[in-house]
Amino acid sequence: MISVTTTLTGFSFIYFLYSRIPYAMLCKTFERCEATTKRLAITEYLVQLFLQAIKLTPSGLLELLYMCINKLCPDYEGLEMGVGESFLIKAIVSSTGRNIKNIKAEYRSTGDLGTVAMNSKGSQGTLSMPKPLTVHQVFQTLKDLSQITGNQSQKKKIDKINSLLVQCRGSEAKYLIRQLEGKLRIGLAEQTVLSALAQSIVLSKPETSKLSQEKIEQALADAAAIVKSVYNQLPCYDMIVPALLEYSIKDFPDHCNMRPGIPLKPMLAHPTKSLTEILDRFEDRKFTCEFKYDGERAQIHLLPNGKSMVYSRNSENMSDRYPDIMSKLANWVMPTTSSFILDCEAVAWDKENKQILPFQVLSTRKRKDVKEEDIKVQVVVFAFDCLYLNGESLLRLPLEERREKLRSAFKETENEFYFARQMDSNNIDDIQVFLDVSIENNCEGLMVKLFDGEEASYEPSKRSRNWLKVKKDYLSGIGDSMDLVVIGAFYGRGKRTSVYGAFLLACYDPETEEYQTICKIGTGFSEEDLLNHYNALKGHVIEAPKRFYCLGENPVKPDVWFEPVKVWEVLCADLSISPRYMAAVGKVDASKGISLRFPRFIRVRDDKGPEDSTSSEQVMTFYYNQANSSKGKGDDMDY
Repeated sequence: MISVTTTLTGFSFIYFLYSRIPYAMLCKTFERCEATTKRLAITEYLVQLFLQAIKLTPSGLLELLYMCINKLCPDYEGLEMGVGESFLIKAIVSSTGRNIKNIKAEYRSTGDLGTVAMNSKGSQGTLSMPKPLTVHQVFQTLKDLSQITGNQSQKKKIDKINSLLVQCRGSEAKYLIRQLEGKLRIGLAEQTVLSALAQSIVLSKPETSKLSQEKIEQALADAAAIVKSVYNQLPCYDMIVPALLEYSIKDFPDHCNMRPGIPLKPMLAHPTKSLTEILDRFEDRKFTCEFKYDGERAQIHLLPNGKSMVYSRNSENMSDRYPDIMSKLANWVMPTTSSFILDCEAVAWDKENKQILPFQVLSTRKRKDVKEEDIKVQVVVFAFDCLYLNGESLLRLPLEERREKLRSAFKETENEFYFARQMDSNNIDDIQVFLDVSIENNCEGLMVKLFDGEEASYEPSKRSRNWLKVKKDYLSGIGDSMDLVVIGAFYGRGKRTSVYGAFLLACYDPETEEYQTICKIGTGFSEEDLLNHYNALKGHVIEAPKRFYCLGENPVKPDVWFEPVKVWEVLCADLSISPRYMAAVGKVDASKGISLRFPRFIRVRDDKGPEDSTSSEQVMTFYYNQANSSKGKGDDMDY
């Protein structure tokens, strides 16, 4: 038996060269990350972890990385390991023998089932030490769990969780339960993990040690930029990690190129409050205006083998939801087009009157097990960008050239496929008229995009100022609506006694992985809306707020708390600093956050997950934009 002793910042492990990465090593790294808020320190802990894996067990690096970002596979494959808290409580009871009432009481006190599981294991006596867990074992078990369905699935899942909990030592139970919940909440943002991966690859090369400190730092920065760029175009660690291990950082991009079948994170636009802001941003530059359609962002892929699929803005495979798009795709693809990635909008459509229907109509369409013959809500596709065509990436081309290729590769087909309606003018009166026309055609407003030059390229996953969105409703408001997460509710009064009458909403901070309260909302709802919300949320009620809900010292306390699952679009009159709401706390004030004044419900955003909701950084930007705008009008606003 050959063994090697290695040290991870003072924590020693025995590695067996023919074995796997110990789960304890990963959990120790999690502990260190959780104990700090310093991004550089967290990155350093991850670099050390990945370096050990690269040197001793490179075949385990992919699974290790997935465990760090708490995923089982690429997003588009759709495997989720999130397990409900009531289910996990049963598993903890089963594996430790503790009383369920005591476990629930401790959970209400700590707000963290992972800590409850660790404490329960700590108080449990054992006759012999179980075999140590490995990252491979935990990862594969979690993957098996996510695929269990059918009869006795609950018992099978509990048995698998029990088998892991029995083997847990120290803090392992804590992080295992958190991973089963689907949220580690230790500050491991995916961009940080990508940086650490890139740096560990560079530092693992023998030639790096021969460089000066200055050159090493430059090499690390360059590598992080390259890996993030490749990931934005090819978000698939199954391809990225093996390529990084095999090729140099310099050659790595040549072996990991975007391709149909793997969805990119879409490019996003910045909101704007005035038409003059558009002219200021694009002064002396060529730009184009397009209708902003009120539908569901879609990315349509055609592979060279003829297979096609539709993905959502958050990489969910929606092909089963849109069988009508799949069956009609051949009607609007030119014979010379063999493969493509199309950025577009799927919009509800009235065939008889040949007009767009509101998003609310589209939202009534089934999301699963859709049969084309049963479809009642028809859709058309409005295409506005082509990202890949016939084996060639178009991302670096300016929009002007991408539009030319789009129009040469597809043809408009009545009631099925249209090009986004556009206008090219830098006259503010023309833009105002075109905005009015878009509203008359049941669109949300306009997208204004830089049209030529290097800056007019497509930037995946980026909210770019080279794209601006303008909506008529927002011209005199904060500049945009917000997509917020429902985390609590208040019982209704009067006619609303049988449903929830108001709700507590939150934005998301990706750096801290927290949901930060931002407002209480009770307007904009019809009686039907309130009933639908009650039915949609009642299955997500929890006993106490999650530990990753940022509530403040004097919080607003709803009657009912929810899992963070539902996202709503909300409009407001303006934003203000608040001692009771915590959105962007620490960014504009050390202890106070930002709240919305006169918030109004617009619609449910089924196309967005909770972590795709408006970020605290965006809330802060809205606040500063509002403050600057008011200051320009002569108001004295202190921010």
